[in-house]
Amino acid sequence: MTFPEIAAVFFGFLALVPTIASLTTYDQWWIRGFDFPRLQISVLILAVLIYCLSIYSFEDTWQIILTVLLVVSFIYQAIKIFPYTIFAKKQVMKSIPNDEKNLISILVSNVLTSNKKYNLLISEIHNLEPDIVLTLETDQIWEKELEIIEKDYPHTVKIPQDNLYGMHLYSKLELVDIKVKYIISEEIPSIHGWVRLRSGKKVKIHCLHPKPPSPSEDANSTNRDAELLLVGKEVKENDETTLVFGDLNDVAWSRTTRLFQNLSGLLDPRIGRGFFNTFHTGYPIFRWPLDHVFHTSDFSLITIKRLKSIGSDHFPIFIRLNYESYVENIQEKPERADEEEQEWAEEKIEKANPMVRNL
Repeated sequence: MTFPEIAAVFFGFLALVPTIASLTTYDQWWIRGFDFPRLQISVLILAVLIYCLSIYSFEDTWQIILTVLLVVSFIYQAIKIFPYTIFAKKQVMKSIPNDEKNLISILVSNVLTSNKKYNLLISEIHNLEPDIVLTLETDQIWEKELEIIEKDYPHTVKIPQDNLYGMHLYSKLELVDIKVKYIISEEIPSIHGWVRLRSGKKVKIHCLHPKPPSPSEDANSTNRDAELLLVGKEVKENDETTLVFGDLNDVAWSRTTRLFQNLSGLLDPRIGRGFFNTFHTGYPIFRWPLDHVFHTSDFSLITIKRLKSIGSDHFPIFIRLNYESYVENIQEKPERADEEEQEWAEEKIEKANPMVRNL
């Protein structure tokens, strides 16, 4: 075997590891971490595949097997990310608003606690004038700096924390029956309740920021997964007009987020429109969508965009939606979770042993 062939074998098997790991249900952080860079993994597989095709004679069976495995792996990765390209069918229809009273706009921003560029976020808020602002990783200092916007946002929920899981909600619209809950851990808050549109329509909201699977945060993805799946089940059971938004520390194409959609029936306005990668601002080659806004099928989309950097490791994301009850009968909902998926969700929830069962 020549050196180029040895190199092809080495890099070939290396390129197959992420796909093999993704096919498992193990929740260790280093395995679930392969869910994130699927676009980058696809590029790596394609590069290795091209290299193999350029040097293999295909006279040996192992060369054919390795090449076929690389092709299958590339197709698998491509299928996962395809819905988030402009070539896929849009899940949420575009809307031209005709009644300002049924509109709602949301800005979600993980500010990074240590970030001192407060004016950059405040400038975006003044420029876009969203109805709701959700900030994550906000502490007492950020709370103080953001007081300047409160004259325009009279309804607030403030949970300053120094552990990177502080959360602040600012709203121009009336907030109703708001509760701060600690679903999985007493260190990780979430906000639940209703917001009243200008038309009087009440919309259920869930604001989330679960822990990510990483060596410095959580050794596995169980707690994050359980929090998302519990909210998904709650949305399905209550069958109300609903918005779920925040930094979910998961990508849109992961098994957990797709199951969250299948359980809840919520739509993702990014499908058919792009990745809208919000993390990491410092690494253009390694970015993926961690900040999300999901909604029930009685909303249509006016606009969605990733905003410019505010000095955080996350870009803010902004969305404007139009509540139109009739579009619920037009827009195609996600496939419902099958029995096996529901059992997997229950196992995740039981394993996490959540502190809160009913949201």
